[in-house]
Amino acid sequence: MAFFLAVGIHELLIQGGYARLNENTAAGDGFRRQSLNEEMLNYIQNTKDPGENLGLYWLETDFGTDPLKKTPDPELFSELKKRWASRPGWEEYIAQCRGIWNDVKYFPVPAPTGKTEAGVSFVDSWMYERNYGGKRGHEGTDIMADKNERGLYPVVSMTDGVVRHKGWLEQGGWRLGIVAPGGTYFYYAHLDSYADIEEGDTIQAGDLLGYMGDTGYSKTEGTTGNFPVHLHVGIYLFHNDEEISVNPYWVLRYLEPHKLKYS
Repeated sequence: MAFFLAVGIHELLIQGGYARLNENTAAGDGFRRQSLNEEMLNYIQNTKDPGENLGLYWLETDFGTDPLKKTPDPELFSELKKRWASRPGWEEYIAQCRGIWNDVKYFPVPAPTGKTEAGVSFVDSWMYERNYGGKRGHEGTDIMADKNERGLYPVVSMTDGVVRHKGWLEQGGWRLGIVAPGGTYFYYAHLDSYADIEEGDTIQAGDLLGYMGDTGYSKTEGTTGNFPVHLHVGIYLFHNDEEISVNPYWVLRYLEPHKLKYS
């Protein structure tokens, strides 16, 4: 009797886990946090399909809240794919994961070389409180300039794509929005100035977008000085005609070893 009860409980747990995957998974807080650990970060650095591997990792770990039961390796993820790939909602879900992770190629702020000493830093500030325009959660990651000097740090595109938006936003200041090949929208805000780029242009990963600044938090175009120089990075999916923000922090951590150089 105890054996059959244990089997039944195990089956209920499996079925409960399957409920994580549905047509609205990408809109859930767990998916939007994009949580992972250092072990998974190191693993995906050497995989050809980080989006699929992370998609499986999140389903298996309840979006990073539970530990992965085995050390990540190709055999494990092959087994997990057999478990999840036949479930309803898989194709759309994994396309969203790949759209975030498989198109990114370069960290958005190149590394200085030569006599230039101007580093950057960032932390996971997802949903930290912001108050301009009313209390809200921070839907992005701020890459802070070690030297608080506008126009010093170049900003490059993390992905190939098409420029969807260019111009002033009250909160974002001078900003660019680029749609990558997988359909994900990459947002670069508080720029000091632009490169020679217009809406509708096709760009390549690593192309210069402009320079880091401190524009924004004003309805008046060109306003500066309301906060330190930094680059706000946002990542957005489009699901059921709704714009959904996801946490860029671990994407930026993933891209840290992939910095272009500038002098």
